[in-house]
Amino acid sequence: MYKFFGTVFEFFCKVRYICLFIIVLFSCEPDSESIVIPDSTEFNILSLGDSYTIGEGVCENCNYPNQLIDTLKILNSNDDFYVDIVAQTGWSTTALINNIGNELESNYDVVTLLIGVNNQFWNLSFETYENELIDLLNISKSKTKSGDFDDVVVISIPDYAFTPYAQSFSQELRDQISAEINIYNSFTQNYCYQNEISYINITDITRLGLENPELVSVDNLHPSESAYKMFTERILPVVEQKIYN
Repeated sequence: MYKFFGTVFEFFCKVRYICLFIIVLFSCEPDSESIVIPDSTEFNILSLGDSYTIGEGVCENCNYPNQLIDTLKILNSNDDFYVDIVAQTGWSTTALINNIGNELESNYDVVTLLIGVNNQFWNLSFETYENELIDLLNISKSKTKSGDFDDVVVISIPDYAFTPYAQSFSQELRDQISAEINIYNSFTQNYCYQNEISYINITDITRLGLENPELVSVDNLHPSESAYKMFTERILPVVEQKIYN
């Protein structure tokens, strides 16, 4: 008799433990209504410049602004990235200022600026470049959400003396082009350092154009997609630091 009741008691204990286990198990399952999926953050970049920004000689998505956006999307898949490009082949600092337009809102997380080669190419006054570069930097700053130079990135002027196009020039002229581009870049770099503006040198990449023809586009003058990829690799960490700071 005692053995019977002991067996029954043991059975009910087991059932009780099983019920408790089931209750605990289901209580640990996440409530689908309580799961919070973080919202994606939208980042907007404005790229100002000339043929080196718009990507003359390469596909529409092969220039550095679009490669930058594509890379950011891959590395930060939870967020959304967009770029507006205000650039055209042949633009000098004056032309860029005249074409930026007031319709651009001041809502950009980062503004990049690459300008000046056509000032040198057309032998425009260097004083004009000095004054208008400062104007463009202030315009760039005004287009950022912060209204601060912290969100402006300046990129050095490429050197077209190291392209097949320039090989028809005399050595003296090619040397002069490089020397003048150095002067432009030196002024820009010094001004950026003095005002704590991010400055990225990519000129050395373009000076490999003769020893590495893959860095020059099919037009024999502008950087190729591969060269822009190298630009992007230098620009990316600076931009990421700014948008996620």
